[in-house]
Amino acid sequence: MNIVIREIESKDYLSVAVIWRDVLGFSTTTDENIITTYEKMRNDNRYCTFVADVNGDVVGLATAVETIAIPYPNGYIKMNGLAVLPEFQHRGIGKLLMERVEKLANERNSSCIGLASGFQRTGAHEFYEHLGYRKTSFWFRKNIDI
Repeated sequence: MNIVIREIESKDYLSVAVIWRDVLGFSTTTDENIITTYEKMRNDNRYCTFVADVNGDVVGLATAVETIAIPYPNGYIKMNGLAVLPEFQHRGIGKLLMERVEKLANERNSSCIGLASGFQRTGAHEFYEHLGYRKTSFWFRKNIDI
């Protein structure tokens, strides 16, 4: 199996949409929404999405944004999503994606990497802890109708 971790390209958008819907559980995510959002992100160098390409097929993704906050004067990388198709899990692909994000953090001289993970994703929690991440808080969200 030939695994290549690379930056997302426009040809990957529809494959990535499937991962957002089917693996991450964002069932209302449309192909059009993915295309529009990734095109916006492509024009803002704070955002970065890496895909795991196996023999020409996208089987996983890691998407992150560089941000700043008072406790992190060098900024930090916030993971917005990490997922691997179920049939490709437990093969080291998620670890390779996270290593690429960690390399990005080093390249940008970021202080840390932060992420949120749904309560139901207990396997993902074990995975993150195995990679050295620790639980430090709950993340709260409120949708704003606009």
